[in-house]
Amino acid sequence: LSGNARNCFLIGNHDSYRNFTGKGLRCLLDVPNTEVYRNAHHGLGRFCSQSFQPLGVKIPSLQISSAGQLPHHFPAWNIQIIRSFHTSPSLQAAPVPLFWIIVKPAQKLFAIILGRSIRKWWKALPPNKRELFKESARKNKWKILLGVSSLGVVFVMFYFTHLEETPITGRARLMVFGKEHFRELSQMEYDMWMELFKTQMLPETDAGYQLVETIVGHLSESNKDVPQVSALKWVIHVVDEPAVNAFVLPNGQVFVFTGLLNAVSDIHQLSFILGHEIAHAVLEHAVKKASLVHFLDFLSLIFLAMIWAICPRDSLAVVGQWIQSKLQEFMFDRPYSRTLEAEADKVGLQFAAKACVDVRASSVFWQQMELAEAIEGQPKLPEWLSTHPSHENRAEHLDRLIPEALKVRETCNCPSLSGPDPRLIFRLNMQRLLELAEGREAPNSTKQDPSKPKLDFPHT
Repeated sequence: LSGNARNCFLIGNHDSYRNFTGKGLRCLLDVPNTEVYRNAHHGLGRFCSQSFQPLGVKIPSLQISSAGQLPHHFPAWNIQIIRSFHTSPSLQAAPVPLFWIIVKPAQKLFAIILGRSIRKWWKALPPNKRELFKESARKNKWKILLGVSSLGVVFVMFYFTHLEETPITGRARLMVFGKEHFRELSQMEYDMWMELFKTQMLPETDAGYQLVETIVGHLSESNKDVPQVSALKWVIHVVDEPAVNAFVLPNGQVFVFTGLLNAVSDIHQLSFILGHEIAHAVLEHAVKKASLVHFLDFLSLIFLAMIWAICPRDSLAVVGQWIQSKLQEFMFDRPYSRTLEAEADKVGLQFAAKACVDVRASSVFWQQMELAEAIEGQPKLPEWLSTHPSHENRAEHLDRLIPEALKVRETCNCPSLSGPDPRLIFRLNMQRLLELAEGREAPNSTKQDPSKPKLDFPHT
């Protein structure tokens, strides 16, 4: 898409091949009916917003040639493995007001000092005074229980009085911080990213930049009936960086790495990914994430003080504090992050559908990511260890959402999708690859003809 295409994936129409001339790589690929996307400007009623600009995508580095049938063997190629694709990096996922950045460590330190002081005070008490204290606690247990319950009611009331409705989805969300704080922090974070990548920014004349600009403009124009989309000014930044990543700051600053442009197989996949990132900004996931994390952190201060008060030694208290932080991370923080990712997938798919994208390509992208990791032999970690859904579950979730997204395309009078389903083509090509791999590993196989290309898929 911009310069050398270094990543190739096995999806595609039986009648379509792409020859990447940058490094002599050849891959069996497909752009499911790219002309449908390009020529979406043939009628005014085709987008729900009733206003749009033609996509007019040109990819000069990509040459397309056709062949009659699936080959009996694939040519050799070099696959650059994509290790991970995490949209919305951690810095962007949960920005917080500067006050809380400063106060948060002080709160934990105060809780530790308080708990440790209570432990020392208790150890210093004579045995008879300890017994008197325990007896007094037993006599006033209902008063103590009432006080603890009242504190719990205060937290519950605070939680429910700070709930708001999420735009578009209508889900209830906790909003502790004001949006104006995040606008300020968004600008600060934008300055940080610009300083970090100041020597790697592609110019506006670059083909990759123009591609991203066109797709983002097309998505925003097609969804301008959504107030949160039309309210933001989307500014494009394409970074010459091999990482497969993209994110959108809450103020509408779009950052796309060239590694992602090289990883996607067609504009439909790229459009869905950018729609996903735009959905993060529109749904204000940064504010939601920060609000929940800091609400839980404030609650955890009570348990932190209790841990340091109860544990007989500082070393045990440190272990208890680590266990508490991990429980909070894996029971609340990471599951909530996965929920936000799934919500962004759903809304991003709707954004792409209204822009007449072939939404079926969305799940294929995550199947490609799963294939890349399998080829490299990366260990498959449980989903609960990640802040993002697994590639497999993400593809399955999108497959369940695609029928609804196709109805959205019909509602917006988009052109009909012609050609085979890219998901089916991907499965057929995967089956073909497995058959070739099994044939290559057959124990009684004859020596390979040196004139024929050699398949080399490590850890397949």
